[in-house]
Amino acid sequence: MSRGPGGSPPRRWLPGRRVLRHWVVRRLALAVVVVLGAATAAFAGLWLAPGDPVQLIVGSHEVTPETAARVRADLGLDEPLIVQYGRFLLRLLHGDLGQSYQLSQPVSELLGGQAGATVALALTGFLLAALGSVLLAVATAGRRPLLRRASSAVELVLSSTPAFWAGIVLLTLFSFQWQLFPAVDGGGLDGLVLPGVTLALPMLGVFTQVLRESMERSLEEPYALSARARGSGETALRLRHSLRHTLVPLLTLSGWTVGSLLSGAVVVETVFSRQGIGRIAASAISTRDLPVVTGVVVVSAVVFTLVNLLVDVLYAVADPRLKEASG
Repeated sequence: MSRGPGGSPPRRWLPGRRVLRHWVVRRLALAVVVVLGAATAAFAGLWLAPGDPVQLIVGSHEVTPETAARVRADLGLDEPLIVQYGRFLLRLLHGDLGQSYQLSQPVSELLGGQAGATVALALTGFLLAALGSVLLAVATAGRRPLLRRASSAVELVLSSTPAFWAGIVLLTLFSFQWQLFPAVDGGGLDGLVLPGVTLALPMLGVFTQVLRESMERSLEEPYALSARARGSGETALRLRHSLRHTLVPLLTLSGWTVGSLLSGAVVVETVFSRQGIGRIAASAISTRDLPVVTGVVVVSAVVFTLVNLLVDVLYAVADPRLKEASG
């Protein structure tokens, strides 16, 4: 066998690093394509939407043709379409999402001021769903068929329940009837409970189904049989050994979860009268505030792409097979 400098073994990990670097570059290129596609679709929506943009800006006020022409010139709407598209992309590269028609406020400032509330809601919903699904999967995996079927039925109901219906039920019971939680968020942690649970319920059903099936497969692996032979209890086997192997599917589902959180936030923030990007998006759609809708689409695409890119990287680290292929 050939030796490296100084008689040391050859550095065989270099090709693996090169493969991993190419893999990351491909993911980054795909992320750019996704964001560009979302931005292009948002720009096309501005032109395909019915109505005159100038009329959307001035609202119900009557404007003279001279005033309308001046507004179009100020906004660059009188330029050729390809020029407007190029300027649109250039503004996005500089973080400029345009100006709200209805609020006369930069869209980036408008969304930035509401991002914290939406992030808090999304994290609460995800953590509740992840924790609940792990507990349910550990408690029901490989158990009696009756318990497993009952759990599967509950999970199916949760995953198919509309968020607006679940939110109304929770509000009716826990806010209006029992008065355990506030109906309107007052800024405290108690105001996050019901919206977070509403957002978590559909994900809880999906997460539990995936984790339980993965855990049941892992409990039949040789390492599980060996642990039982050494006298390991069933609960210890699930928590110490099997749970580590079943968390990889949960990591994979995290990328899909971003889309569910973003779409669910629109409904949940509206039902619970919470501030946030979702409620702004719903209001912008109803008032046809197209720059705000475009900004929400672009920001959502960027967040979705970045989170999925991070999940891909973490999955590459967590999956032994990929590490072997890249090492």
